[in-house]
Amino acid sequence: MSQRQMRLGVFVLGTGNHVAGWRYPGAADSFVSLAGIQTIAATAERGKFDLLFLGDGLTANVNDHPSFVVRFEPLTMLSALAATTMHLGLGATSSTTYGEPYTVARLFASLDHLSGGRAAWNAVTSSGAGSGANFGRQHPDHDSRYEVAEEFVDVVRGLWDCWDDGAVVANRETGQYIDASKVKSLDHKGRFFDVKGPLNTSRTPQGRPIILQAGSSGPGLELAARTADVVFSVVQDLDEAKAAYTALKSRLPRFGRRAEDVSLLPGVMPIIGATEAEARQKLNTLQSFVNDTNALSILSNRMGMDVSGFAPDDLVPDLPLPDTSHGFARAMLSKALREKMTWRDLNNLTGAARGHWVICGTPEMIADTLQEWFEGYAADGFNILPPYFPDAFDEFVDQVVPILQRRGLFREDYTGTTLREHLGLDRPANPMFPR
Repeated sequence: MSQRQMRLGVFVLGTGNHVAGWRYPGAADSFVSLAGIQTIAATAERGKFDLLFLGDGLTANVNDHPSFVVRFEPLTMLSALAATTMHLGLGATSSTTYGEPYTVARLFASLDHLSGGRAAWNAVTSSGAGSGANFGRQHPDHDSRYEVAEEFVDVVRGLWDCWDDGAVVANRETGQYIDASKVKSLDHKGRFFDVKGPLNTSRTPQGRPIILQAGSSGPGLELAARTADVVFSVVQDLDEAKAAYTALKSRLPRFGRRAEDVSLLPGVMPIIGATEAEARQKLNTLQSFVNDTNALSILSNRMGMDVSGFAPDDLVPDLPLPDTSHGFARAMLSKALREKMTWRDLNNLTGAARGHWVICGTPEMIADTLQEWFEGYAADGFNILPPYFPDAFDEFVDQVVPILQRRGLFREDYTGTTLREHLGLDRPANPMFPR
């Protein structure tokens, strides 16, 4: 095994990450099937993956990706998966704009206990402007959302630290249940939140659940560099990926952190065939299901504007970054300008992987590309986005993972029990109770 090991997560959308993946022969067509999600989790654990990740959103648009419209609340689903998996990390999105720190801290602490230390919180500011209408609020602008998120994440981490290890004594002889000296209130009074604490949940197996983030704007990168353990990124190009890697890692020393303290995982959709031609044919079949409208809602969301008024065969112009998701818009605009793409091309790209990177080829070709990015410090690993389930994910686990293992790039078995251990991270000290 090489010293530096690749990290692998799987991004689960039950109907497949491709907008029409559910139409592929044999593909699953539901994101509300517990049995289907359990099968995906079992495959991920068989492949020794670090993490299964469930994104989330707070709106339903019937013209959107099928798994965006109809899906389970992710913490509910992960709690069920905690009972049927043993090693796999379990990560989910929860919004800092439309949530409450106490509730989020309690939910993920509970999941960490239920899973024996495998919980991960994806702290997002919610880029969808339509979310506010479901909460009786005006959706805040980008920078305001990140100002709230900075304090929100600090409060959640503080609540996780209100209990010290060993606070639950449960001494039958003396009758003492709690060592009160090992429990403190947070007493946070900030610009956006007043939270007393402590949680009514003891310190978790990981000390703190893992924090995931995906921000790529200036404020997003600052928050990630200060607080995240894993960062998801949106890339389309190797040089851009290397620049994004450097942009994140160079920020870490200012917060007293090392490069290995944060793993950067670009999203990638692998299309695998016995030959390159066979892989291309799979991609062509999938793309034949994309039309001018069935990915348009996703494209409009990614671009932060209604793009339906643009002629499909017009070239994509140089546009300002939107107030929604900078990462997707920046990566897609850069690719569109570099390759002189039309709006139809961009719609097809969005349908394929929702704006993420697509690679196509044999298992060896896929492994070669991932190795190049990993060893070239464009990534610490990858968030795998199968176009459809279960077969496309089975192909990656059964055909690509063994190649990475033979090359010493990825583990052959789990050596720890917690997600923090999978990621090579120490259990954090508790600043509320210094030793």
